[in-house]
Amino acid sequence: MLTETLKKLFNRDLSKLKSEIEAYQNEKNLWRTGHGIANSAGNLCLHLVGNLNTYIGATLGGTDYVRNRELEFSLKDLPKQELISMIEATITVVSKTLDRVSQAQMDNEYPTKVLEEKTSTEFFLVHLSTHLTYHLGQINYHRRLLDR
Repeated sequence: MLTETLKKLFNRDLSKLKSEIEAYQNEKNLWRTGHGIANSAGNLCLHLVGNLNTYIGATLGGTDYVRNRELEFSLKDLPKQELISMIEATITVVSKTLDRVSQAQMDNEYPTKVLEEKTSTEFFLVHLSTHLTYHLGQINYHRRLLDR
């Protein structure tokens, strides 16, 4: 079932996100930007946490998470440990929610129109997984460029 595969992928990639954030030697570098780098790793991390808590946790899991997308990109200088705690909580929310998603829900239309057109829940969850890996790669590159 695709739900189990997605659960493994989200767990793998969120765990890798945690490892990337932990790997920063200088905590201030989490929030650096530079030549052509518009978003810091810290802000990308906040964006991923906000995205998954909104579209998986709140929409599918019924959590009381309320997203403030603007803060995901404007908030600065949170401690590394706070980001790690947010990632760990997101891993739990995503896993628990996906445990309860049925095949019928996967086949049905995702409850909210997010993309240009309506999609199935299955399609949207795959989209969220690829969105996570896209930004995870950016964070990895950011760390290797700016955390020296």
